[in-house]
Amino acid sequence: QVQLVDSGGGLVQAGGSLRLSCAASGTIFDIDNMGWYRQAPGKQREFVALITKSDSTNYADSVKGRFTISRNNAKNTVYLQMNSLKPEDTAVYYCNIYILSRAYWGQGTQVTVSS
Repeated sequence: QVQLVDSGGGLVQAGGSLRLSCAASGTIFDIDNMGWYRQAPGKQREFVALITKSDSTNYADSVKGRFTISRNNAKNTVYLQMNSLKPEDTAVYYCNIYILSRAYWGQGTQVTVSS
């Protein structure tokens, strides 16, 4: 059984920063990819960022140059540093990890960016 806990969301003004964290706990052997997705009201969940076991990263075009994903394997934690936030970044952010080809999701953390 694997549990993910997202945290770090909140309300911030445009141009501000937030750092999201997602900690995995439970029976964990080896985490493959770790990533973040987001879902704005009335929209489908969309990809934000991904980091592989070898620390290769990939970002959605909309966040490139503003967001940075990182991971701490010793703590089974993935982070998302979000800078220069825009109102269009407002969404619920979900972490996602893969263990033995199975996907696990966090419960989501709300990020609201005011203009």
